[in-house]
Amino acid sequence: MKRIIAALFIMTLLIGVTAPVTASASDTYNYSYWGDPVPSPNPYTLGRVMGGDDWNIGPLSSPQDLFVGPGNQVYIADTGNNRIVVLDEQLQISAVFREFDNNGSKDGFNQPEGVFSDEEGHIYVADTQNRRLVELTSEGRLVRIVDEPKSTLLREGFQYIPIKVAMDKALRIYVVSRGSYEGIMEFDADGLFNGFIGTNRVKFSPADLFWKRISTKAQRQQMEQFIPLEFNNLDIDGDGFIYTSTSEENSDQPIKRLNPSGVDILRSKGYFPPKGDIGTLETGSSPGSSIFVDIISDEGGMYSALDSKRGRIFTYDKDGNLLYQFGGLGSQQSKFRTPAAIEMLGGSMLVLDKDNNRLSVFEPTPYGSWIRDAVVSLYNGRTDQSTAAWKKVLQLNGNFDVAYIGIGKSLLKQGDNRAAMDYFKLGNNREYYSESFKRYRKDVVFAHFGTIVLVIALLAAGLVTAVKLGGRRKSAGQYEREFGIIQNPFYTMIHPFNGFWEMKYEHKGRIKVALGIVVLLVIATIVRRQYSGFVVNFNNPEQLSSLDELKFIVLPFLLWCVANWSLTTLMDGEGKFKEIVMATAYSLLPLVIIYTPQTLYSNMITSGESAFYYLLDALAIIWFIWLLFTGTMTVHQYSAGKTVVTMLLTLVVIGIIIFLGVLFFSMLQQMISFAASVYKEISFRL
Repeated sequence: MKRIIAALFIMTLLIGVTAPVTASASDTYNYSYWGDPVPSPNPYTLGRVMGGDDWNIGPLSSPQDLFVGPGNQVYIADTGNNRIVVLDEQLQISAVFREFDNNGSKDGFNQPEGVFSDEEGHIYVADTQNRRLVELTSEGRLVRIVDEPKSTLLREGFQYIPIKVAMDKALRIYVVSRGSYEGIMEFDADGLFNGFIGTNRVKFSPADLFWKRISTKAQRQQMEQFIPLEFNNLDIDGDGFIYTSTSEENSDQPIKRLNPSGVDILRSKGYFPPKGDIGTLETGSSPGSSIFVDIISDEGGMYSALDSKRGRIFTYDKDGNLLYQFGGLGSQQSKFRTPAAIEMLGGSMLVLDKDNNRLSVFEPTPYGSWIRDAVVSLYNGRTDQSTAAWKKVLQLNGNFDVAYIGIGKSLLKQGDNRAAMDYFKLGNNREYYSESFKRYRKDVVFAHFGTIVLVIALLAAGLVTAVKLGGRRKSAGQYEREFGIIQNPFYTMIHPFNGFWEMKYEHKGRIKVALGIVVLLVIATIVRRQYSGFVVNFNNPEQLSSLDELKFIVLPFLLWCVANWSLTTLMDGEGKFKEIVMATAYSLLPLVIIYTPQTLYSNMITSGESAFYYLLDALAIIWFIWLLFTGTMTVHQYSAGKTVVTMLLTLVVIGIIIFLGVLFFSMLQQMISFAASVYKEISFRL
């Protein structure tokens, strides 16, 4: 009983050993592979802030959209003033369009929320409250009006409320209509409605679906319908693909890149999906996920999205890696109140603030310029220039994983596979690491093929010789037929029924050997967690601790032994506590034996070859469970059915012990805190 009480005390201490880790993000940051916000230099700095008074046209009023067209002409949908403001490349006023001649009569806009310009300089306006598209020449003359379409493809009650508009090189017009959950509306060059593309998937919970299935028809009519969320913005890149954004909470796909058929082809090979902020976002003044309201494509496959919830701009490369973010909500000039739209003007970033009624111009810092140069250079095949730019980035931010990946890609293109492996490992990119490792391994095999074959032949010959010598010694009677104390656990692995019987009734088991197996398992697990191959090792080196192995191996081991002993004493079990400890420890031996070669094997494989590694994991677990089952059945002399029930009940008892341990530790903390408070109070009064 003293031993059991001591074991319970140790378990209580192990349960109580917790160290919560929290991290806070600075104004500009990136996310590490482990999901932690890492401070980074500012990629953009505020250049100037401009408004209607700076252009002598009166204040802007709730501007909703921004577009940079041919010749770097800047178009602003000044929604509240019912006008389109046009700026030149120097952001000086070029034109203001309020009205236009429509068949001899004056016509005007009614709260336009979207604007676009094609290669000829024609201006397309989403005249929202008039429910139409208006096409003007660069001088403001009316070209045509695309009114609400009439088509059998439109559902009954459909309302045409265009809020954003864009056009591709094939002169197809794409319109985002408010409340249109069917997708983006597509019009041909003549303004005829072709249909919808890129419909979002329906979001619903399994519980809602279950209740809807079992409900009556009348009940289903009163339930909320499962409909897709609507798009809120779009942008067309130089290749004709459509970037879209959706205002959806907690979505892993708020951004899409649609091909002409409406299929999402956005690449998401970064640490996390391109969805803005991640991690613990349940606290603070703006909890929850990012809400994107605008998106723009950029050169080199980059794209940026505007988060209206926190006023941040997130920029990604073509693989979905987060390059940088900046911005935020606040009263400073570099912050926003209600950001509504973003655009690129060369290397500058334009941000339109709806509530502040102003246009903010951000210029890239050296840090931001080097990142852009590195991405664009690699995209265009200039690997040397890309590598040089990434190295400059690392001088300012040594924690920027994407820079290591970028250098690795350049080295991979140059054929320097060994160096590429090192950089991909620093960047925690297992996909590209596997590719570079496969090429490097191929080079090594070709270069040392003869030596490798010779080593394999010598090892095979040595193994055969050892087996023959062992057979001769055994036939000569040098080995006893009965296995000794050390050999019993290995014999039990292959012959569990005989082995556990000999352990219990022939006293071939030893508690020291059992505890030695547990120690070996702890060591093997530590080695496996720290030295497994990179492609299968997802452990954070900064969080690896030997104490964790005590919590996840020694603690469950002790819990199982104590819980099983406590339970089986009430269920006519014949096993003693010592026998339970030995049987449980002997069952762990397959894990010890398999983990060592598994660790070696993991350092010689790529991601595509990791199936056998995980197969060894499954084999070790199944083998362990089988030995634990036979050991429990033999030690307690139970039937198979009663053994299964006993093992399940043991897990329940473990849960009860953990609950009581946590409760005891919590009460102990409160008592200590109370005593400390009383001591401080007495000290102050004295």
